[in-house]
Amino acid sequence: MAYVYSLFSNPYVLVLISMLIPIVLSLRMYPVIIYLVKSKNLMDEPIERSMHTAKTPTLGGVGMFITFTLTLITAGMLLGLSQADLIKLLSLLAATITLMFLGIKDDLLGLAPKKKFMIQVLAAMLVIVLTDVRIASCYGLLGLEELPYWASVGFSIFVFLAVINAYNLIDGIDGLAGTIAIIVSTTFGAFYWLNGRYFMVAVSFALIGALIGFLRFNLSTRLKIFMGDCGSMFVGFLLAYQAISFWSSMPLW
Repeated sequence: MAYVYSLFSNPYVLVLISMLIPIVLSLRMYPVIIYLVKSKNLMDEPIERSMHTAKTPTLGGVGMFITFTLTLITAGMLLGLSQADLIKLLSLLAATITLMFLGIKDDLLGLAPKKKFMIQVLAAMLVIVLTDVRIASCYGLLGLEELPYWASVGFSIFVFLAVINAYNLIDGIDGLAGTIAIIVSTTFGAFYWLNGRYFMVAVSFALIGALIGFLRFNLSTRLKIFMGDCGSMFVGFLLAYQAISFWSSMPLW
């Protein structure tokens, strides 16, 4: 087992496995999801401002969530995580599961904005309070240095909500949201790689693999599927998590 741990401490192997697993899973999973969505008529109806003209399967975020989660759990077992990183893994999964159920309900039945807002706050609080992943300092921006704990938590929650809902707004053109998320995750993943933060490397590149697998079908003409709110909130949350984790890793001068 020590050999496996040392193998996965190699960033090249970690990146390769983290991307390969979700891509392979996606190729088998999305055709099943598309079939089930079509058979139950859980389709996205085109409206006046829609880019598509025919009913299209939604809930693509479910496939992304499953492939990302399975990959991250596998990487977590093989990395031999420290207790602190294991807590981060569990809190991240708890937060994304919460958002996934919220998104599925919103895609299928619709949900009041107030309820969506409250659950998004809950998901953000899970990772902020339990793992202390938060913006602790503004590093002189607008004249602000280290923030009081309550202000740090409040500002971090605001950033989570802003990124989640901003990302949700760009999910309207095929490939746009997924491509932007890949670019952002690649940038953060490279930073984590260079700094030896292997848990965050797994988070970044597992998300990239899940997005590549999704785009294979999102850009298809025969087996097309949309991300849906369950996907946009899930991905937006992970982008915010990477950004805040990056910010919180900067030294306090």
